[in-house]
Amino acid sequence: MTKNISVLGSTGSIGVQTLDVAKMHGIKVSALTANRSIDLLEKQAREFEPEMVAVLDHDSAKRLKIALSDTSIAVYSGEEGIKEAARCAQADTAVNAIVGVAGLMPTLEAIASGKNLALANKETLVAGGKVVREAINKTGIKLYPVDSEHSAIFQCLQGCPENSLKKVILTASGGAFFGRTKEQLRNVALKDALKHPNWSMGQKITIDSATMMNKGLEVIEASWLFGVPDEQIDVLIHRESIIHSMIQLKDNSVIAQLGVPDMRIPIQYALTYPERLESPVKELDLSEIASLSFAKPDYDTFECLAVCRKALRLGGLYPTVANAANEAAVALFMQGRIGFLQIPEYVGNAVAQFSGSSDDFGLEDILNADKETRAKILDM
Repeated sequence: MTKNISVLGSTGSIGVQTLDVAKMHGIKVSALTANRSIDLLEKQAREFEPEMVAVLDHDSAKRLKIALSDTSIAVYSGEEGIKEAARCAQADTAVNAIVGVAGLMPTLEAIASGKNLALANKETLVAGGKVVREAINKTGIKLYPVDSEHSAIFQCLQGCPENSLKKVILTASGGAFFGRTKEQLRNVALKDALKHPNWSMGQKITIDSATMMNKGLEVIEASWLFGVPDEQIDVLIHRESIIHSMIQLKDNSVIAQLGVPDMRIPIQYALTYPERLESPVKELDLSEIASLSFAKPDYDTFECLAVCRKALRLGGLYPTVANAANEAAVALFMQGRIGFLQIPEYVGNAVAQFSGSSDDFGLEDILNADKETRAKILDM
């Protein structure tokens, strides 16, 4: 069980809930990081008294350093500061809750320093799965998934015989626009895309859920986590978000993990594995839920899911390109510069126009592909 953590992205939804779990179980917090939310970061720092905090934005870091001048907490800034927090010597586990491919380098820093990794940053494996897996194999650290779907699969696999897995079944809420047609989605606004039916998440992830890109990224992540190809990964719409994912075994038995939609369950399991401890989450009452519904995803309307599956099959740097194009397109949508349906259009075009990828690539190639793809999208 984890005794001491660094929380990368502590002011976001996952970071805040991670601290809830740490407080409940007496887990020491040695490092905290944020982009620029220094008011909340200062509050967290005063409550948990870490050895250090880091802020990506340099000016915000300067203000925080002044605010914490009455404490012994060290304040770092910029990308190097985030890396310093990732390799914080006192922590035995790094919780990576940074949003986007920005979480890749801190992941690698944490692994290189010999820390176990509780991973909520799916883009780490989508864009850099190959180099992350190589780093893990080299150091022997443990990787525990925090995404509710991948945690569910991880939990379902406990005790299953080796080579018994037939299929991974990722459940999806369907996001804000389940059942809509393309015509109905043509003029939706940002505020509409942010109305997730079940989960309280950051804006970028909520928009990814609305486009189904989030589930596409999870398909790629599942492939790296569990060593299964695209054809062994199914996606099933489950609006209630009670079944968090399932596995099908070779005898066609299906094992599912259920719970109320609360991220503190997968966060806690990643930190306390293999222990099962009391959690701050309420009990699941199936009689209260009454019924559970399921449907196949609409690949024609929600094209991002199909594009991600294509990128996974193509391999190489194609998933990196798909992720970079999506991050750039979502930023444009949030700025009001493009429409909702242009997000899958930009992602699809980026993957279709990319060439020259092979399985022989490293970290520099990933970072270059990411940078070049973003530049193309932002220049459109």
